[in-house]
Amino acid sequence: MEILETEIPDVLLLQPKVYGDERGFFYESYNERVLLEKAGIVAKFVQDNHSCSAQNVLRGLHYQIQQPQGKLVRVVVGSVFDVVVDLRKSSATFGRHTCVHLVAEEKQQLWIPPGFAHGFLVLSDRAEFLYKTTDYYAPEHERCLHWDDPTLAIAWPLQAEPILSAKDRSGRWLQEAEVFE
Repeated sequence: MEILETEIPDVLLLQPKVYGDERGFFYESYNERVLLEKAGIVAKFVQDNHSCSAQNVLRGLHYQIQQPQGKLVRVVVGSVFDVVVDLRKSSATFGRHTCVHLVAEEKQQLWIPPGFAHGFLVLSDRAEFLYKTTDYYAPEHERCLHWDDPTLAIAWPLQAEPILSAKDRSGRWLQEAEVFE
């Protein structure tokens, strides 16, 4: 597995070794020991999630203010524009974001530690998105940043008006959002 850094040092792009031939392919999508040895990631995953979304669906930017979740995310069908925002007030990268284009065929994964907001825009006709989390979903602690906050200045590659949930339409601006110390 190759570990690639992003603009935010704690957010890592993981490129697995893929073995393929005319029959198909094989790769290890998760190996606790390799993540620890190669990336220093110590995580106990407690929940796996799987979502399917149509083109132009924008999900996020979500986080849990209590029971914050670390996430190991990947796309298994289609492609997405994935965005991570640092909400750790004590961090040198507080309020900054990093963006990664995740494509199923490339089999990359993104490690997002606790303390970050996360979201994605579906670029393909549809996308299936899988992610492991380090804590359980707690709707009472879920928060949402407004996806088009001008303070964040995220360059979403929109081809049409994004399709948003009611929750995502009512996200908070960074300056008034609850953040992590």
